[in-house]
Order: sequence, then structure tokens, then C-alpha cells
Amino acid sequence: MVLGMSVVTFTVLHVNISLVGIVTGLVAVLGMLSAKRLPIWTAVFLATTVLTSVTSFMFPFTTVKPSHIFGDISLVLLASAVIGLYRFNLAGPWRRVHVITALVSLSLNVFVLVVQSFQKVPFLAPLAPTGTEPPFAVAQLLVLVVFIWLGFKAVRGFHPGSLRARLGLV
Repeated sequence: MVLGMSVVTFTVLHVNISLVGIVTGLVAVLGMLSAKRLPIWTAVFLATTVLTSVTSFMFPFTTVKPSHIFGDISLVLLASAVIGLYRFNLAGPWRRVHVITALVSLSLNVFVLVVQSFQKVPFLAPLAPTGTEPPFAVAQLLVLVVFIWLGFKAVRGFHPGSLRARLGLV
């Protein structure tokens, strides 16, 4: 039992929170790419991604697992993203800190989604039963390349306070 729920029910809750975080994170990134802040989407992304990491520690465990390490890293990154956005209002280097840490946090969640997909989705599981096979490696490499590209574009393009952004020229 976790918080009065069965482990299965808690897992469904955790997965749904994670999926909301991924979807809202992708929308927030699209906003960054077009120099728009999208405050509600970003707030939901940050909140659900924090919840994803926090709830990952609530599952019963006896040893530290990769999910715990990802959770620790994600929480540190998310703290920086939140501070950059809400404390420093993206001023100076905090714009870049926010963009990079938010994107890396999102990429970690997508990485976990790919891992879980290869473990749980019936048509993917036979392609990489141990998680070391080429289809799994290709999927993770593709995720990495996409997020590096998104990060590069977002850092360069996310200037929501600029005159070009206010005039809709980005």
C-alpha cells in the first residue's frame, strides 16, 4: 500500500502524472521555440514533473534504483528551472538556466517513458527484452538527438521579453 492505495493504483497515478508532465512539457518547449512563455503550461509541466520525481520515491524499495538517481537529478534540475523562472524572472543567465534545466528534466522523463515502453508495451518488449538491443539504443539515441536539437533551438530562440518576440517576429 502506498498512501492508502494499492501499488497498482499508485502506479497508474504515477504514470498519469508523468504523462501529463511530458505532454505539458512538450507544449512548454514549443512555446520556448516561438519565444512565448506559456505560463500555465509551464507551471503544470514543472509541478507534474516534480510530482513525478517525488512519487517515484514512494514506491516500496529496498535498494537504490536508477529511477531514484533520475529522480534526484530531476529534482535538482527542476529546482533550478523553478528558481530561474519564478525567482529571477528569466533575467540574465537565468533564462538559459531555466531552458536547459527544464529541457533536461523533460528529456529524463521521456527517457524513462522509452524504457518503460520497451518493458511494458507488448509489441516493443520483444524488440529489446534486456534493454541492450539495437532498437532500444536507436530509440534512446533518437530521443537524445531530438532533445539536444530542441535545447539548442530553445536557448537561442527563447527571448520572451525581446522586442522581436513582442512584435511577433520570431
